[in-house]
Amino acid sequence: MKIAVIAHIRHPIAEPFMGGMESHCHQLVTALTRRGHDVTLFAAGGCPLAQAQPICDKPYEQVLPWKDWHGTRELGAYQNAAFLKAWNAVRDGRFDVVHNNALFPPLIEWAAADGIAMVTSQHVPPFGAMRAAVRQHSHCDWQRFTVTSHQQLDLWEGCNLSNFAVVHNGIDTGNWPVAKTRGNRLVWFGRITENKGLREAVQAALLSGIPIDIIGTIEDETYFADAVAPWLSETIRYRGHKMGSALRKCVAGALAAVVTPLWDEPFGLVAAEAMSCGVPVIAFDRGAMREVLGDCGILVPGGDIVALAGAMADAARLDGSKCRQRIETYFSVDRMLDGYEACYRTVMASACSGASRSRASSQSRTVAELA
Repeated sequence: MKIAVIAHIRHPIAEPFMGGMESHCHQLVTALTRRGHDVTLFAAGGCPLAQAQPICDKPYEQVLPWKDWHGTRELGAYQNAAFLKAWNAVRDGRFDVVHNNALFPPLIEWAAADGIAMVTSQHVPPFGAMRAAVRQHSHCDWQRFTVTSHQQLDLWEGCNLSNFAVVHNGIDTGNWPVAKTRGNRLVWFGRITENKGLREAVQAALLSGIPIDIIGTIEDETYFADAVAPWLSETIRYRGHKMGSALRKCVAGALAAVVTPLWDEPFGLVAAEAMSCGVPVIAFDRGAMREVLGDCGILVPGGDIVALAGAMADAARLDGSKCRQRIETYFSVDRMLDGYEACYRTVMASACSGASRSRASSQSRTVAELA
């Protein structure tokens, strides 16, 4: 297939990844290419992938930081110009299908109007403009929407859920190997911002007396200064924002991973990455965490620091032997791609029936090859 992937443009699609959306997009493009697809990634400048075509010079966080410019005309215009550039390239590029990973509702309207086959992955819970766009166009046969967990489906009430599919995020287990032994320190890794619950993890670690390493980008410096920095010691260590093999080595050698969302986490990529390394997870029971963990760790009520501390104290008793198998069975890259490819076939077949003769001919050949 000739596939256009449109990325979210807040951060670069490059290591060290700022969050799960960037990591997912990078892995999606790499894995689709490995399967033999012809992939073009439309993303902000700074992406090192050979498949990337920049649609703006810099990610908007470097130009118009979200916390200062959210909801402004300036940020809206920056995004609109970038995604319009991508869409013009899509219309001219004779792609078989578009995989929309951006959080930009007009793309859904453009695909509906132009009869272009598109799969939109919803990586976050619905916000106002996105819900409105999906509700209006969820009956469009050449569009399909995916969510990353069954828990997320309930949030899209009022939309045509028959045109939704659950496609769990996939982990490249080759990149997240199991270590020979687990260490004696917990690990917390991810974006350091309030809704990820690092404050609660730090306070629970202090209560339990179990040492913990913190790894991640400081997205909210004020929050870090107030909630984390005063408690740093040999027991509570901040180890910076690591990438690649350095991050994976730290995670694989942990006693357990601590995942503390204070919102309804749509998937929980860090939990799955830790489990791929054979590391059990201690987590707040929010969003999709129960769906991801299964019996590979301990869930405690969201925000309950005392319960979290108790689980940390029991971390040495946790069995990590089932963790890797769960990822390989339910959350592998191949399983994720199988789900996406099924969605691609569905929208391509529908787009063929209403597309122009030239586009239909191209898409029909591809559908026939996949049959």
